Amino acid sequence: MTGNVENLILERLRRIDQQLGDLRGDVQDLKIRMTAVEEHLVSLQTSLVGLNSRMDRFDERLSRVERRLDLTDHQ
Repeated sequence: MTGNVENLILERLRRIDQQLGDLRGDVQDLKIRMTAVEEHLVSLQTSLVGLNSRMDRFDERLSRVERRLDLTDHQ
């Protein structure tokens, strides 16, 4: 009788061990994917900073054109 109980416990422990191994693999995959998402977000943020910089330069150039053509409102 005790042999059956021990076998049952060992079987359960093996299943738990296998499930933990599967879970460990899943977590590792998620960590890799999360790193890829973070890298992509950094890339997007860098692109956005570059675009904002270009827009600032366009704004400065447009202001100069307006001043030269006397298109600005005098305040």
